Amino acid sequence: MGWSLVAAVWISVTSPGVPIPGNDRVHQEQVFQRYWGTEFVWRYDDLPKEGGVEEERIPYSGDIYLDRQGGTLNVMRLYDRAFHGGRMLATAYEQWDIDAYKQPTNPRLAQVFRRRSPRMEIPNWHGHCNGWAAAAIRHAEPERSVQRNGVVFTPADIKGLLAELYIYNDVVDLSGSSQNIQAGLLHAVVANWIGRGSHGLGMEADPGPEKWNYPAYAFESTTLRRSPNSVDVRMTLRYAKDSQGEYQQSPRIERQKHFSYRLDLNSRGEITGGVFHRNSERIDMLWIPLHPKPSRQPGNERGNPHLDVDKILAIWRESVPEETRRNWLIVDPSPQDAVPDAVASDSLLPVQITGGISPRMARAAAP
Repeated sequence: MGWSLVAAVWISVTSPGVPIPGNDRVHQEQVFQRYWGTEFVWRYDDLPKEGGVEEERIPYSGDIYLDRQGGTLNVMRLYDRAFHGGRMLATAYEQWDIDAYKQPTNPRLAQVFRRRSPRMEIPNWHGHCNGWAAAAIRHAEPERSVQRNGVVFTPADIKGLLAELYIYNDVVDLSGSSQNIQAGLLHAVVANWIGRGSHGLGMEADPGPEKWNYPAYAFESTTLRRSPNSVDVRMTLRYAKDSQGEYQQSPRIERQKHFSYRLDLNSRGEITGGVFHRNSERIDMLWIPLHPKPSRQPGNERGNPHLDVDKILAIWRESVPEETRRNWLIVDPSPQDAVPDAVASDSLLPVQITGGISPRMARAAAP
């Protein structure tokens, strides 16, 4: 019995974890080079053990506009009054989008309630959580009301416009080719993006069929070196929780994910893989939101075709002080929001070019 226990412990410490595939490594390196103009770091000892966005850039806790509660219909009505002369074009599309993805109820429940067939219903998790998460990462919280064509958009309304703008907009998946992000890649992505770059990440928090997205913005970790090629890590990842309603001045509702895992290192000390411990939480994916694109264009094919990206972003800009916007440095900024004369502080400086830089541009800029 004693030998079995010792053997089990020895195997858990020494057996290799899930390796990071070569194509996943290349993807991380190319994405980081495109949006930061510098190399993705794999060497464990060169990565920060903690980090986060500046306090004034902590994402606001916004509404996720559940479809069962009408999605963004109310703010779409305002938009239609301001820009479509009262014709409910954006509103009608949002209503169609709410109804288009109904799913059958559980067949067993249908039998319990003596229905001949399952009823089609809107799933309770369908909404705009990814739209809010993207907006809260990319945009400072609106502070002032803005008027357009006699219609007043309050800060809460503007946050609703942004959530709708990003719901189907393109993102870059940083989770690798596994079904859920694995331990080695989780550590490397968080330490590079949040640690080195002080940049928020979208987090799909539930590995199950329901998709709940939140903006992650800070982390801290403790470590125990098992051997030159093995490190045990406990990481706390902080993220903003939704506010279950839109406020004129949003609260900051913090939640945490707690991870426990072992990292595998090669002879150069680079992360090559890892494995989650049994007591660890798991997540589905990490992602970065990209600049909003017009509907029906590549990168936003399913977006509301009756919204004008430039008009919504102009409303947001008018609602936020210029100094705040200039200090809100993000990857892949919209052309009007790029800050070409930005100066790096303690963290990396994201490339201030829409779309990032191509590999050829990166090679040309390299010393």
